[in-house]
Amino acid sequence: MFRLIKGAVIAAAILAVALATAWAALALWYRLPFGTIPRGLLAGGFTLLGLAVIAGLLRRRALRALTTFTLALAAVILWWSTLAPPSERNWSPDVARQVTGQVDGDMLTLTDVRNFSWQTPEAYSERWETRSYDLTALDTVDLFMSYWAGPQMAHMIVSFGFDNGDHIAWSVEVRRQSGGGFSPIADLFKTNTLVILAADERDVIGTRTNARGEDVQLFRIGVSPETARALLLQYVDAANSLAVRPEWYNSLTTNCTTVVMTMIRAFADEVPLDWRVLANGYLPDYAWEQGVLDQTRTIGELRALGSISPIARAHGVTPDYSAVIRQGIPAFASN
Repeated sequence: MFRLIKGAVIAAAILAVALATAWAALALWYRLPFGTIPRGLLAGGFTLLGLAVIAGLLRRRALRALTTFTLALAAVILWWSTLAPPSERNWSPDVARQVTGQVDGDMLTLTDVRNFSWQTPEAYSERWETRSYDLTALDTVDLFMSYWAGPQMAHMIVSFGFDNGDHIAWSVEVRRQSGGGFSPIADLFKTNTLVILAADERDVIGTRTNARGEDVQLFRIGVSPETARALLLQYVDAANSLAVRPEWYNSLTTNCTTVVMTMIRAFADEVPLDWRVLANGYLPDYAWEQGVLDQTRTIGELRALGSISPIARAHGVTPDYSAVIRQGIPAFASN
């Protein structure tokens, strides 16, 4: 029995060292402010240290091996804790500004609403605007899922509609630097910060349906006016907070889905945890099970009805874009 317990402890220690080594080596590789060769040498050196420690555990040199490794890991963690998200960088133009909002009674005024005109993913006309909305006229909430990497992963956008036909779409995104790209692995290691965009649908949806050619699906959400208003104001509060205190983007914990789920939990009674929050391509299935999508149709039918990219490409990103993409998509209906 003692040997069994000892073996289990050693196995657990080896696993912990292996995971810590992988994390520290990648953190050093992605975040050290050096050239490729120095970063590679330091990350590789930590990897060799981890392998040596694992070998020491297998050769019954556990205490000495773990002590050495713990000191090295503590140094990396201490350095890691000093990395603060920047407020100023040479941001990519499409994420150069963080929207902010102010509420005066029932009027919401948003500053730096993005309204770009996209010809291609790289060619666009820049336009930032200040817009005002009457919160008493808030009428609809719609969910857009833009599939860019197969059925498992999508980008989530929530759009709020008003009874005069206006829509304001919110997108939680990576705040890339100019010339930078998106890497799910790199963005686990404090590479980019977070930005919350408020944009015209012709911009943030149109670039995905038309300029990028992504598969975008639209789902009408069934919520009360009070819940819709609470969610919209959560977006405003989160955006205002980011403008003052930047945060790191993280591909797993702080992304386009988890940030919104945190907002919802701030005012909703119960939002069950679910694996589809991470594999967010399946988030509409989760929403349907929770009763916030049309219950008179299956999720497969809702996906088919809400596939808006073909009609958007055929019609173009015109002034009536928001009305066109909603044609044939019924409003929420419960059983």
